[in-house]
Amino acid sequence: MGLLAPLAALLGLETEKLMTKARAAALAYGTIGLLLLVAAIFLIAAGFMSLAQIIGPVLAALTLAGIFLLLALIVYLGMLIGRGRQRREQTERRHASETGALLTSAAITALPMVMRSPVVLRVGLPLAALAYVLMRRSEAEDR
Repeated sequence: MGLLAPLAALLGLETEKLMTKARAAALAYGTIGLLLLVAAIFLIAAGFMSLAQIIGPVLAALTLAGIFLLLALIVYLGMLIGRGRQRREQTERRHASETGALLTSAAITALPMVMRSPVVLRVGLPLAALAYVLMRRSEAEDR
């Protein structure tokens, strides 16, 4: 935070005005969130009261508790699925990066030995360039 004030001054921004706006926005959004929470509580209470008239207070409480437990389970499962996807994508990125590094290091290691041959210079280099372009194109299509 200590670095932001000099940086903002360099950019010509008025930090006091920005902080005042940020505080006002935080207060407004906090108030909105609190009012939405109160509205949700009253909706749940109204739903409980109307359900209690139909099936009784104990069954209404058990029904609402079951519904909210089911919703919590759905959110938890969604979170687990999202984590699994993120891990899988990270693993794929790491694998692609490691493969690219391995191929690059192998090519750099073999390059001096291969460059001694005149046939490689005439045929191999254009083929290697073509293979590289095709490999990049297929990687771009996979994304």
